[in-house]
Amino acid sequence: MALKDILVHIDNSPSCPARLDVAIDLARENDAHLAGLYVIGLAPIHQYAEADLGPELIEAHDRYMREASKEAEQMFKERIGGAGLDAEWRSVEGNVSETVALNARYADLAILGQRNVERLDPGTAPEMPEHTVLDVGRPVLIVPHGGEFPAIGKRVIVAWKANRGGARAVNDSLVFLKKAEKILILSVNPRGGISAGGEVPGDDIARHLARHGIDAEVAQVTKEELSVGEMLLSRAAEFGADLLVMGAFGRSRWRSMILGGVTRRILAEMTLPVLISR
Repeated sequence: MALKDILVHIDNSPSCPARLDVAIDLARENDAHLAGLYVIGLAPIHQYAEADLGPELIEAHDRYMREASKEAEQMFKERIGGAGLDAEWRSVEGNVSETVALNARYADLAILGQRNVERLDPGTAPEMPEHTVLDVGRPVLIVPHGGEFPAIGKRVIVAWKANRGGARAVNDSLVFLKKAEKILILSVNPRGGISAGGEVPGDDIARHLARHGIDAEVAQVTKEELSVGEMLLSRAAEFGADLLVMGAFGRSRWRSMILGGVTRRILAEMTLPVLISR
């Protein structure tokens, strides 16, 4: 898959400029079109809301959200200026998470920020990025809300599990893996056998990548006292990884339960960008 159409979600959080810089770098590397999307979450117009809050308060909220959009647009254009990119600004009114998912379906990659549980800035939504991962049907690159990430994809860890999400994630990350200097395919607490990860978990997907001209190291680790999420982040730090590739692991099809504990742990505690597919 070539990255020719990239969408980055823009909001008013302090971490957004670093996220945008990641998007600019990827668009430049891949000669891709870059769209910056800001969603203006207006107050819902319901009779009970107007009765409880009053029209003046609702109007003040909506005015504040539109002004926040203009501030974000200025930041976007200042950082895009001089980058020599084919870029566009989109400002849309609507439900934040649903609008981001809709727009991301027309892109090769969506770039979102990690949810910061300590704040809710204009342009954000408490259910993101999980909602987008579940709904979009495209790979999502999630950037942590702390730190800067000038290089992504030089040292990559693939969290391998022989299931649908794992296979999708590897395929969706080929554009990164082909450029990587070092790749580690890591299976945590793997099950062997033909119905699970194969006789040597990770070997089969490594051979598949080799046919694409991609060399990868394979490792398995078993650690009972640590969770899978903790072990993945620990090994990522030891490996010096700048990108973690993983499928959205989950068991139930019900929305409230579909993201498994591993995915939730990674999204909550991530310290490096994560490319996630489902």
